[in-house]
Formats: sequence, C-alpha cells, structure tokens
Amino acid sequence: MVSETAIATGAALMVTVSFPFYLYGAWIMIDAETVTWGVLIYHLKFIVPGLVLNTVPVVAWMIPRLFKQLGGLAALHAVLGLQAYALLAFALTGIVRILQVKRRADLYDNPDQDIELDDLHENMGAWRGRLRVGVFGYVLFWIFAWVLGIYRYATGYLF
Repeated sequence: MVSETAIATGAALMVTVSFPFYLYGAWIMIDAETVTWGVLIYHLKFIVPGLVLNTVPVVAWMIPRLFKQLGGLAALHAVLGLQAYALLAFALTGIVRILQVKRRADLYDNPDQDIELDDLHENMGAWRGRLRVGVFGYVLFWIFAWVLGIYRYATGYLF
C-alpha cells in the first residue's frame, strides 16, 4: 500500500507543476496581438492540463481528507482554494459570453476586421472585466492556497 507521505508528496508535486502551465498559458494570451481561434486553442492546451494537474489532487485526495483534519490551517487552506475556484467560475461567466459574441462576429477565423471588441455587444466591457477579475483572483488565491499547502505539507510530512 502507498504511504500517506507518498500520496501527499505526489499531490504537492502535481499542484506545484500546474503553475508553469498557468503562467505559460497566460503569457500566450498576453503576448498575442490578436486572439485568433488558433491562439485560443493553443492557450487552452496549457491551461487545461494545469487545471487537471491542480484539480485531480484536490478532488481525489484533499477534499476526502478535509473533515478528518478540519482545524485552523486546514480550514484556511480549504477556504483559499474554494475562493480560487469560485473566482475561476466567475471568470468563466465572462469568457463564455465573450467567446459567443466573437464567434458570431467571426473574429476568431477572420481577426483582421477593424472592430473594437466593446462595440460587439453592450455588455462586452463587463464580461471582459469579469474575465480579468476572475483570472487575477484565481491566480492570487491559488498562490495563497499553494503557499499554505506547502507549509502544511512541510510541517506535516517533512519535519
């Protein structure tokens, strides 16, 4: 049987390895002058594996153990992680609408149109704001949860 320390180490490694995927996925979007369908798909090729690397240990190992160890730091770690996922869901409420409007305007396949994004729909500015706030908040709370998780791992399994 695999020891709890080995599982904790695997979970910590998976969550840690997810961060470079997030960073590179973000860099793809920041660096792109125009977001075409190809750029969006390339971006998702890094973001989705990052989310999987992060979410699998959370769902398969951390959540089932949470109530057995629910104390100060474990509760804070859970709240920070839950807040990160809540902000990711908030971001998705913006990106879904942006994607729909840009697809309708054919801006992914024909990006050379001289159209201002905010002119495509009256709510585009709000949706883009949701996307920015949600993604920034997700990353911020993810970092807080990760730092606390590494601290809990170190004090619980290394020292």
